Amino acid sequence: MAQHNQLGKKGEQLAVDFLIENGYTIKEHNYRFGKAEVDIIAEKDNILTIIEVKTRSSSDFGLPQDFVKPKQIQQLVKAVDNYVTKNDLDVEVRFDIIAIVNTGSNFTIEHLENAFYHF
Repeated sequence: MAQHNQLGKKGEQLAVDFLIENGYTIKEHNYRFGKAEVDIIAEKDNILTIIEVKTRSSSDFGLPQDFVKPKQIQQLVKAVDNYVTKNDLDVEVRFDIIAIVNTGSNFTIEHLENAFYHF
């Protein structure tokens, strides 16, 4: 497996652990619909939280959250719409980003709630 793929998988597991520690229930991990993949679908306080995980080996080329592009957001919204409809859910939906940066021997984790809005 390529090193960047390993880093991404490590980041997703760190994000799952972080969310569980903070009272979230993980509903789905790597949910796929069409071309979209939702990293994590979690729930807390009757809010369905859609989490995009961005992991970087350093912040030299920008913050991880800066790499979520409009096309990706469009695909995420379609996938989540499908998930909510398919499961007949009546919940508030929020889109978050968990930004993870490798700082050498550790990782910093930043949870950005309401990171973007769907239209």
